[in-house]
Amino acid sequence: MIPLRTDQPRFSTAFVTGFLIAVNLLIYFAEFSLSPRAEMQLVYQFGLIPAHVIALLSGGRQMELAAALVPVVTSMFLHASWMHVIGNMWFLWIFGGAIEDHLGHLQFLAFYLFSGVAAALLQVILSPESRVPTVGASGAIAGVLGAFFLLYPKSRVLTWFPPIFLFYLPAWVMLGYWFVLQFIGGAVTATTQASQMGGIAFWAHVGGFIAGILLVKVFPERPRRYRYGAW
Repeated sequence: MIPLRTDQPRFSTAFVTGFLIAVNLLIYFAEFSLSPRAEMQLVYQFGLIPAHVIALLSGGRQMELAAALVPVVTSMFLHASWMHVIGNMWFLWIFGGAIEDHLGHLQFLAFYLFSGVAAALLQVILSPESRVPTVGASGAIAGVLGAFFLLYPKSRVLTWFPPIFLFYLPAWVMLGYWFVLQFIGGAVTATTQASQMGGIAFWAHVGGFIAGILLVKVFPERPRRYRYGAW
């Protein structure tokens, strides 16, 4: 189920959304240019490894503060494949502008980063022994989806069901369906221990979505909104 556009009007240009997309794509280009060994070293250094965070919090002396906590932020700017980064950036493009319009540019950037951190922390809490690096912007983007779900539940989302079905769905249906799938995926990986072998970090998606719902009520709405050159 792939969203193509929403009918939610915007009254400002989504500068930060565009900036985040550009940064993520540029970083992936840099990753792609590395040798397989160098890319693996990059992912293990800057990807989030839950066991490292738990080791630090439990007082393990062998774990440095920066090595454990810096990846909480840097991991959301790394991606595992072209499909991974394109899929994430597509969702950010479709839904990010409306949330940036609601919050304002700087508040949206803070909201995005806080959502990503919250997503990472839930992944750590529910997969504490995992030594598999977690990478990707999907936790932060899940926060954007959660905010859209709360603010604009009746907005219509043009949705494509490959290969041929194309129709509008209310945002609460499309995004609610997405959230349920992530929760089920998280429950399945928890019972099968699949998270120890890699794959999709479903709990990061769940954590980001819930964080987005909560944070968008904490961050105040931008007080004055004018229509100009929206894209």
